[in-house]
Amino acid sequence: MDQDKKFRYIIDQETELRLLEEEHTETLFALTDENREYLHQWLSWVNGIESSSDIGRYIRSASRQFDEDKGFQAGIWFRGNLAGIIGYQNLDWVNQSTTVGYWVGASFQGNGLATKACSALVDWAFREWRLNRVEVRCATENYRSRAVPERLGFTEEGIIRQGEWLYDHFVDLVIYGMVAEDWPKISSRLREAGSLCRNP
Repeated sequence: MDQDKKFRYIIDQETELRLLEEEHTETLFALTDENREYLHQWLSWVNGIESSSDIGRYIRSASRQFDEDKGFQAGIWFRGNLAGIIGYQNLDWVNQSTTVGYWVGASFQGNGLATKACSALVDWAFREWRLNRVEVRCATENYRSRAVPERLGFTEEGIIRQGEWLYDHFVDLVIYGMVAEDWPKISSRLREAGSLCRNP
């Protein structure tokens, strides 16, 4: 990834990551709106997206995050279509750690997109930023989301009881962790097994 506004991270012949820009506003709003009911199950921000202007504010916030060296948000593009979003939250330079979050539209699931995109961001965090730790946090009952760090060899480290308010109730969060010293061996094994190119 080049640190400029037009970076593209090529994952494979069909899949790439692109930094979110304002030109993606309508496309991202359409994807979000199409998946509103599905996303509402696990993401607390969905009700706040009522129009493309709300997406525009999100993209401008993501651009500031990038400019301030606090990580970035990227679109997951599959066969030329925007399929989902992945990005870094809570980039902590002092403690050399970050958290990765992601979602993929329902019609694009089953292609291993979240797994491949997450692997790319984990690799980037360790190789380019020299971070020491990457986390993924998911609601305990969000099994699709949990499958991604499990597939990538993360360690399940514990449960945060009632860790997130989701509209009208609390949900427990499971924490998955990966540290820099473990990633080379794990990622090499995954590549050899072809696990980064398809869903198992």
